Amino acid sequence: MNYILNEDWSTALKDRFPIEYKRELFSWLESEYASKVIFPPKEKIFNALNAVSIKDVKVVIIGQDPYHTRGQADGLAFSCHNGTPQPSLKNIFKEINTDLGIEMSNSTDLTPWAKQGIVLLNTSLTVIEHQPASHSNERWHAFTREIIKILNEQNQPIVFMLWGNHAKSFLPLLNNPNHLILQSAHPSPFSAYNGFFGCKHFSKCNEFLKSHNIEPIDWKI
Repeated sequence: MNYILNEDWSTALKDRFPIEYKRELFSWLESEYASKVIFPPKEKIFNALNAVSIKDVKVVIIGQDPYHTRGQADGLAFSCHNGTPQPSLKNIFKEINTDLGIEMSNSTDLTPWAKQGIVLLNTSLTVIEHQPASHSNERWHAFTREIIKILNEQNQPIVFMLWGNHAKSFLPLLNNPNHLILQSAHPSPFSAYNGFFGCKHFSKCNEFLKSHNIEPIDWKI
């Protein structure tokens, strides 16, 4: 199978796992893709990492798992390939508009964010069609914990946005005082009014970056 992970992240992860773990992970993925409909396409599994060099990371946004409907998942958390905004993404755009006064377009492809140094990381990088959280297991969670640990170890200031209890579970891994940790409710319609709306994470993020002489994020899509 064609699993693509760039040299930057491959090097960083090289000694993080026993060889048995890597073999088991990719053997399991091969079996899943061969026997089921899995999203995203296998060449996009690591899009969130491949889009950003470690030294260029400015922001980390943590999601749960990819969209489970055909034509949507593109390997970036909350991003939607087919241009149909999902409820959480609609609420993210609504908060950006309220916070920064930015009128968002109809595009749901968050690649422009990734290109500016935002890691849009789902904690499970694959999912079975129409079965949300079907690949939410220790295979992927062990992998994404190491990603968060590597980012926590970086010297450059990074903003971590932890939306909802699932994302907040990574808080114990974030102990580097160089970074800014922002926490709120999840942007899902079930919880957005419990603290996501009004959190002003997008302006707080840019204020932090500018205070460290780092180019702020252009959040407009």
